[in-house]
Amino acid sequence: MPEPIAITALALDAAIGWPHALYRRLGHPVGLFARIITGCESRWNKPDFSNSRRRILGVACVLILLAGTIGAGLVLEHLFRSFLGPLAWLAVAVLAWPALAQRSLYDHVRPIALALARNDLPAAREAVGMIVGRDTRELDQSGIARAAIESLAESFCDGIAAPLFWLIVGGLPGVWAYKAINTADSLIGHREERWRAFGWAAARTDDLLNLVPARIGGAVICMAGGGGWTTMWRDHARHASPNAGWTEAAMAGALGLRLAGPISYDGVVHEKPWIGQGKTDTDAADVRRAIRVYVRSCLVLAGIATAIALGDW
Repeated sequence: MPEPIAITALALDAAIGWPHALYRRLGHPVGLFARIITGCESRWNKPDFSNSRRRILGVACVLILLAGTIGAGLVLEHLFRSFLGPLAWLAVAVLAWPALAQRSLYDHVRPIALALARNDLPAAREAVGMIVGRDTRELDQSGIARAAIESLAESFCDGIAAPLFWLIVGGLPGVWAYKAINTADSLIGHREERWRAFGWAAARTDDLLNLVPARIGGAVICMAGGGGWTTMWRDHARHASPNAGWTEAAMAGALGLRLAGPISYDGVVHEKPWIGQGKTDTDAADVRRAIRVYVRSCLVLAGIATAIALGDW
């Protein structure tokens, strides 16, 4: 019988996420990556270093993350096979489970829809501020709803589709190598002067690792949403990221909305292009529709993982 590693990890994440009790006692595995990354950054990303030196040291940081996660994953899988025999797959699934974020993303976006539905804009701004980096203090109902939907669509790739892809392709080493690089991209893969050279390797490696999952994720959203294919193909390149635009454009098309557009970061308005051709006056109902598409998309991914497992029988 095939080992249902991916399906089991997905089921655990969907059922209980990463419980607060575990988080309080153990933290989360990405916290270890964050400490390694910030430690490297504080030592190697010195303002008086040349850009070329900082870029080389940024590459070293990425190599440390990849060597550590892939090496640890291979060792653990070997130990599980040696000591647990036919139950080794279950241990792998349990250790892969925290790399997925289905439940966490749902639990972060649903309160935004609830707050908007009761016209509690301060609560909605606070909730959306937990998942986006843009300024939220002045966002109106439409701005809050669009921010929630955009984050839901983009995070579908790096929180679910990509970790699942690398779990299926590379097992425990693959999924945690991806999470390490994705964490590095979040922390240092920025275009600001401080990060541009040191974070270059993290950003480019993250782009590479998301290349296939982002396109799969966009297709899955279109399937789950019953449309959006034309918008996805036409508008994905309007996003600054070579990958995030696929899932965001797919969601915009599936819901018949316009997403992105002008966004304020640190008090500076960035004139980003619109994605999609629908309405811009989004509200709680649109966030709820996006959540339903998201849930169906997760179920489609679970079906794909099941089919792959059965195909290995």
